[in-house]
Amino acid sequence: MGSTVAAALLLFLAAVPAVFAVTFKVGDNAGWTSGIDYTDWVTGKTFRVGDTLEFIYDLSHSVSVVDKAGYDGCDSSGATQNFFDGDTKIDLTTVGTMHFLCPTFGHCLDGMKLAVPVLAAAPSPSTPSSPPSPPSPPSPPPSASPPTNGTPDSDTLTPPPTPLTPSSPNAASTVVMSYGIIGVTMILMYGVMT
Repeated sequence: MGSTVAAALLLFLAAVPAVFAVTFKVGDNAGWTSGIDYTDWVTGKTFRVGDTLEFIYDLSHSVSVVDKAGYDGCDSSGATQNFFDGDTKIDLTTVGTMHFLCPTFGHCLDGMKLAVPVLAAAPSPSTPSSPPSPPSPPSPPPSASPPTNGTPDSDTLTPPPTPLTPSSPNAASTVVMSYGIIGVTMILMYGVMT
């Protein structure tokens, strides 16, 4: 039973990054078809590396991946990819603008083209920064009575304590270790409760 829980937890943790990727259905409910303003459709959306565009269309349409010149001139002759399957999923893998059009005669000229600005993948949650160094403790007050021979006694001279400052690698490993402890605790608690 415990190994099943551990395996399930590992599977969950492996799938967590996929939660941040988004699949965009091009044209929303209308899909990839004539009569949609795809420039307007892009407005307000943020596309990132790792996201997916899904083009759903009927047999009168297709999807061509083109460069900016092909997009501007509605010319699919230099397309890098062509799709005709009616349900095309294209992963966004590089930063920059990707260009798509329907190569069916007249469709692109009627607005069936799409330019998607792709940003870098969303940053992963950052590791908390190291806490500031604690203030140095005050120095001990000087001795109330001077030494009898006029020179300080070696027992009364103590160097001030060296403040301890956490180093970044230790702080990061502490965070990782904390998450590891939380995970182990969750597994153990589940085992106790079942």
